[in-house]
Amino acid sequence: MADVMLRFDMRQPDICTTSRADMYQAAIEQCAWGEQNGFRSVHLSEHHGSEDGYCPSPLVFAAAIAARTTAMRMFISALIAPLHDPVQLAEDLTVLDIISRGRVIPVLSGGYREEEFAAVGKSLTVRKDYMDSIGPFLQQAWSGETFQHGDRTVTITPRPHSEPRPMLLMGGSSKPAARRAAKHADFFIPSGPEIFEYYREELQKLGKPDPGPMPAAPSTVTFVAEEPDAYWEQIAPHVLHETNIYARWAEQAQVFSPYQHYDNTDELRASGAYKVYTPAELIEAARGMVREQPIQFHPLCGGINPELAWQSLHLFAEQVLPVLHEEELA
Repeated sequence: MADVMLRFDMRQPDICTTSRADMYQAAIEQCAWGEQNGFRSVHLSEHHGSEDGYCPSPLVFAAAIAARTTAMRMFISALIAPLHDPVQLAEDLTVLDIISRGRVIPVLSGGYREEEFAAVGKSLTVRKDYMDSIGPFLQQAWSGETFQHGDRTVTITPRPHSEPRPMLLMGGSSKPAARRAAKHADFFIPSGPEIFEYYREELQKLGKPDPGPMPAAPSTVTFVAEEPDAYWEQIAPHVLHETNIYARWAEQAQVFSPYQHYDNTDELRASGAYKVYTPAELIEAARGMVREQPIQFHPLCGGINPELAWQSLHLFAEQVLPVLHEEELA
């Protein structure tokens, strides 16, 4: 059966009428519920100073989820590493690794929004040096030994729960990012297959195992409804907000993004980037997915009302999951 994942970034544009406290509580509850209903991971993201309140502190968010779950993996995807002091980052990830008993997987990214760097007194020009050094720094920090980092003497205690250390992933869209991940990370999350193939070549040059072809990525954000047209009408303004904001950010920074701008919700629906399935349609679609291709639920996307989000999740658990589980065991 295809993997099933949750995602939250906690955007709340003006069209969202639910309080922020209620939205965060709903996300935590959905993770606890999801773990009991076959959802194996949740993916949390980080951005700062966003007009719609995008979550700026996914590590704190992950700690709250860790306290309500016991097995669900929590990917910080992505964690904008250069915005963080490396010692504080190592300590925060250590404590989170302990709280979760090794279930948090950071995906380090260099970031791309100048505004976010300016807000912490930095420039985008710091990214390369920081990203080149952060992998070795974290691995050394998590050893528990005292070491020198520039003019600092650093000792990170306590040691993490994970042995020998927490898993460390890196993301990116360039050859330097792929080379860096091959040297210093446990895996690479690329923007596309061409960069991933370059990453594989770099691993081979270093004598490291070949991970094989790029894993299948979720092709769409999934919702489930008995009446897809009616459900789409309710979520359409929210998902349009998400894709258009991401597309605008990428255009301003002149970076690649899988998100595109759409003039209206009809164009967006036709793209297939966000899809509302009936239970039968999703069962059929899941049969064509490889095990490594996850079904991605982003239930509160763009500030979708939690009650509406729960409708989709419950319908999936009641009418889709039992069939998929039965077919997997057959």
